[in-house]
Amino acid sequence: MPQQSSDSSVSHQRMQCMEVWGGNRQVDRYLATPGLEAWIYSQPHEQAPGGGDVYYISSCASGRITRILLADVSGHGVDASKLAVGLRELMRRNINIIQQKRFVAEMNQQFAELASNHQFATAVVCSFFSPTRRLTLCNAGHPEPLCLQQQDGQWTSISQPSEARELSDFPLGVIDEASYTQTVLTLSDGDLVLLFSDAFVESVDANGDILGADGLLSIIRGLESDQPDRFIPALNDAIRAENPSNLSDDDATVLLIRATGKRTSVKNNLLAPFRLLRPARDRTELST
Repeated sequence: MPQQSSDSSVSHQRMQCMEVWGGNRQVDRYLATPGLEAWIYSQPHEQAPGGGDVYYISSCASGRITRILLADVSGHGVDASKLAVGLRELMRRNINIIQQKRFVAEMNQQFAELASNHQFATAVVCSFFSPTRRLTLCNAGHPEPLCLQQQDGQWTSISQPSEARELSDFPLGVIDEASYTQTVLTLSDGDLVLLFSDAFVESVDANGDILGADGLLSIIRGLESDQPDRFIPALNDAIRAENPSNLSDDDATVLLIRATGKRTSVKNNLLAPFRLLRPARDRTELST
């Protein structure tokens, strides 16, 4: 069984097959899918009902494909909410499709169609296929995620492939013809992946200097990681200890993923063809 958080303030949920969960509201949640468990924390700027950070997690008809999206949409209000709805519909429409580059390219095209006033978004998309334990990651101009693989024992950045083309991996809505590269990781039990919004890399240290990717990585490497349910609170506390204003001047979202090795049940595999006959269940909550 996946380890669940001991913090009673964190809501718990085991995702159902053919379901999309997420939104842009304040949240502190634990989720489990076959092969993965996740902890998500999001706090919109100035305690607003909703922010520009958008997070979604989907589980396919059998539960074998888990897709995770974290996006930082420029602007707020109605325009940002409209784009968040568009991203949600893409998650629902592609819930059973494992090919990720197509999904991200379609996101970019739809963003260009829906965006107004030169809006754009950075985003990171992960697709996990539980039978092979493969996590495929695409990054559209977002802060680089981090990974801790048990065999290495140290947090490292998940960088884009060195062969990335000149017009690749741009934020969504910047270049219509942009392409997107992907990085593939094979996760063992206990491996961790950390996604976060730019509020974390744009935090400052005690001298007022921006932490940046290296400063954030240094802080994260100093945290205990053997109890993942306590990792995000410890990270937030460590960032705020650097400077009390940190994580309060922008939307702040962080998502921790842990590989568990749990497989899809025989029952879910048998029911998958019947679930394909209905649309994906919408468990999202969006606010303007």
